[in-house]
Amino acid sequence: MPEPLATLFSLEFLKAFVAVGRRMSITLAAEDLCLTQSAVSRQIQSLEDQVGVKLFVRKQRGVGFTAEGERLFRTADQAILQLQEIAAEVRRGDAPHAVTVTASIGVAGLWLLPRLGRLQQLYPRLDVRLSASNHLNDLRADGVDLAIRYCKDTAAPPRAIRLFEETIMPVAHPSILAVAQRAEDVVSSHPLLEFEDSRPWLQWRRWLGDAAWKKARRGVIRFNQYDQVIQAALAGQGLALGRLELIQPLIESRQLALLQLPTSPVTSPNSYWLVQAHEQPREEVLRVAQWIQAEAHGVRRPARDPGSAGAVARERDEALEHGPARR
Repeated sequence: MPEPLATLFSLEFLKAFVAVGRRMSITLAAEDLCLTQSAVSRQIQSLEDQVGVKLFVRKQRGVGFTAEGERLFRTADQAILQLQEIAAEVRRGDAPHAVTVTASIGVAGLWLLPRLGRLQQLYPRLDVRLSASNHLNDLRADGVDLAIRYCKDTAAPPRAIRLFEETIMPVAHPSILAVAQRAEDVVSSHPLLEFEDSRPWLQWRRWLGDAAWKKARRGVIRFNQYDQVIQAALAGQGLALGRLELIQPLIESRQLALLQLPTSPVTSPNSYWLVQAHEQPREEVLRVAQWIQAEAHGVRRPARDPGSAGAVARERDEALEHGPARR
């Protein structure tokens, strides 16, 4: 007949017994349990008192089982092992392992973040962590599953997947373009919103050329993050060099308009790439990677007509009525 639960020996004592039995050493068992040797010895003594028999015999080095101790250990060891395994499963279920995605601050804010709602609709139980940083991560060391990189083809990591290329063209709030007859007038009469970046295709001076730069330079407002440049453009504070693939929804919704200049658009030598930390990622990581690729497949260069100076002129009344977007 089984022992009643009320009189069954303590699980803490049984853990100490199994730990000593696995190691045949009280010292090593104490290390495994993060206890002192004396504490483990007291727990073994308490278990022996409850059972009513000796379970171990002292040896010159370590301990050995008595016959009763060996019989108890064979069952207790399996029971404790099963508890360890089920505890690990339960804890993994209670705290799912998040899929961590990293991207630059601009890409995270302008491209990833506005799309995350669709990912949550597709996978409501998915746990995703977005890490926005302009520093290159060591993906495995930093616990990152997926990264969006911005680089040339020759610098793309092995097995990286190209998401989309990049096109640069001046943009502004439609109300700015609506009152101008020529694109050149807009450039000469409004501040230039400058992203502090060393890449020439993202700089107004290199983009316009020295002569046009001197003529156009009404004023410059500089930002150290690209998403700040776009927020300033949305607020009607000046002209920005738009990375069209990143801000495509803002142009299609006519929150920003394209400014047609003789030299536009410019194709960047860089592209956006998806990088996986592991060759065989977890199932949830694969789902997020596939979703990012599907979203990237829908990225296209915005048409030159929508939002151009001519098209905006036809929307003059609406643009002037609503004014700059306040965000």
